[in-house]
Amino acid sequence: MKREETKLVPMPSRNRLPERDISQEPILECHHLGIDFGGLSALSDFDIAIGRTEIAGLIGPNGAGKTTVFNLLTRVYDPTRGTILVDGQDILHKNTAQVNQAGVARTFQNIRLFKNLSVLENITTALHQSYHYSIPSALFRTPRYWKEEKEMRERAMELLSIFDLQGLADNDAGALPYGAQRRLEIVRALATEPKLLLLDEPAAGMNPSETAELMENIVYIRDRFQIAIFLIEHDMSLVMGICEGIAVLNFGRIIAKGTPSEIANNPAVIEAYLGKEAEHV
Repeated sequence: MKREETKLVPMPSRNRLPERDISQEPILECHHLGIDFGGLSALSDFDIAIGRTEIAGLIGPNGAGKTTVFNLLTRVYDPTRGTILVDGQDILHKNTAQVNQAGVARTFQNIRLFKNLSVLENITTALHQSYHYSIPSALFRTPRYWKEEKEMRERAMELLSIFDLQGLADNDAGALPYGAQRRLEIVRALATEPKLLLLDEPAAGMNPSETAELMENIVYIRDRFQIAIFLIEHDMSLVMGICEGIAVLNFGRIIAKGTPSEIANNPAVIEAYLGKEAEHV
């Protein structure tokens, strides 16, 4: 899927945003973010900004630190240094649940569904934070309880329809094919109404047809919900096909940032992926 490349406009912080987002505060800004494990630096001087409707990519060789970035952004890890701003707010003192409430949702490299619950229940579980009937209402099945349960089911079915999963609503999530489980995890993240959706290798295990469909759906999600999407992915056809800004990590440091064409032609990126001998190939 070939798309017209988005123009990236410089910010005062030397980062760049899509031209349509430059008049608004970035949804995510990281400044000098880093973390050490046992005295060894796993991530250093990670500096990035993502526009409010940007599809951004984070790529790099295995072990470069990509998932570590996502774990810092969702406060699974405590950073050793640096700043993380989500929608202009510092999240360094928030826990994982509070970061989600602030507008950040994610999927995982290893799928984490409630596999013994139905497809529908996986989504309604995520929706419960948006509905506020009381414990007594639930115990005594009051009209408010039934009203909100009906609204949740309708909302869940609407979200499932994004990936054409509504027909599987009553199936156990753990019984779905691998690709469908991947799509369900994305829908569950969307159910928390994020402003920034983090996708950790969303195309992993998918065949070319499923990957092409996923690309279309990611763009559709961005356009429909007007949110930012930040993804880690090894499938370069997906990254180059839909990402507007791309950052490249190697050994825990950003070695390049830019548009897909800038990244594809960057000598440091080519060397990181193929080694120095690539120039002689």
